[in-house]
Amino acid sequence: LYSDFSAFKRDQERLISMTNDLGVDFLEGQLMMSNGIVDTSFFPLSDQTRVASLVNDHRIIYVLEVAKYYDSTTLPIINLVMDMLSKTLGFAPGFMFIQDVPYFDFLNRVRNEEEKLRSLGLWEVPHPWLNIFVPKSRILDFHDGVISGLLLNQTATAGVTLFYPTNRNKWNNLMSTMSPDEDVFYVIGLLQSAGGSQNWQELENLNDKIIQFCENSGIKIKEYLMHYTRKEDWIKHFGPKWYDFLRRKIMFDPKRLLSPGQDIFN
Repeated sequence: LYSDFSAFKRDQERLISMTNDLGVDFLEGQLMMSNGIVDTSFFPLSDQTRVASLVNDHRIIYVLEVAKYYDSTTLPIINLVMDMLSKTLGFAPGFMFIQDVPYFDFLNRVRNEEEKLRSLGLWEVPHPWLNIFVPKSRILDFHDGVISGLLLNQTATAGVTLFYPTNRNKWNNLMSTMSPDEDVFYVIGLLQSAGGSQNWQELENLNDKIIQFCENSGIKIKEYLMHYTRKEDWIKHFGPKWYDFLRRKIMFDPKRLLSPGQDIFN
């Protein structure tokens, strides 16, 4: 757990750059905010109160989650990895937690999240999610303007906010997914649920404010699973890939039978 965003950002970017045996196999960042649901169930029961207090004291805490896979042959390296993480990362002192779980349980962990949301009545409700890619060079501006400026000033938040970097060279450039034109960009997932006191329109308006802030600030984000209504916006989104994308559509789907819902070519 981190109370300092700069340290959180620095450690995430360093970890995704490591290619040796001491590197991690999985990395994800999340935000815990005092105006949202502070889920402490991952942490030992004896530590849950002080984790919640940390969030309340700082208003926002940055959670760095990493995983290292191992089997009987690679078991000896685990202690080295844990030692490296504990000595080199800049997390809040005393707030590093470790769980050792079977591989299937790790892969199936989202099922547990679903059950939590169902128990809170936040599953079968509208989910106006916003997923965007933000260039590394502007992530501080995004954090200050969106996370501190907009999200923390909401009366309440209900959902998960993901916040972590990824290497662009790990993405297949032949795919239609678009990302910022930088070697490293951040995946931001604002996975909110319109339950309780908030309705879906309020969350839609918040998403619009976030997009507008990026537009006004010149932050060249890319939306994931967007739905533009104008052809000009689709052309802008795909950029240099647009004409290849259009050519392939004409060649392989001339009757426009595939993916009609987003109206990209209509």
